[in-house]
Amino acid sequence: MNDLEMKIMQIIVSSGESKAKSFEALNKVKERDYAGAKECMEEARKIDIEAHNAQTALIQSELSGDSENKPMLSLLMIHAQDHYMTSQLSRDLIEKLIEVFESKED
Repeated sequence: MNDLEMKIMQIIVSSGESKAKSFEALNKVKERDYAGAKECMEEARKIDIEAHNAQTALIQSELSGDSENKPMLSLLMIHAQDHYMTSQLSRDLIEKLIEVFESKED
């Protein structure tokens, strides 16, 4: 596996872990464990940074002008971007759900 493929795989893996942590947080909300939910969301954000950094590296490779290191559009690349986008959407939505449910407790 070359360096570009490793970065693509990093996006997929990190995005999946981030989304899983976000849904773990949502399960904690069901138990009214808001502190635990927020802790999971903080972990999700930290994991998400790994995906963001890999994506940024790919973008920089594309913009470098070096045709050997320029990422090719592939099904794997599209899959990685899809994972990243859905993990971000999940995290944002679950953060708002935590706020809503916690405010209803007060």
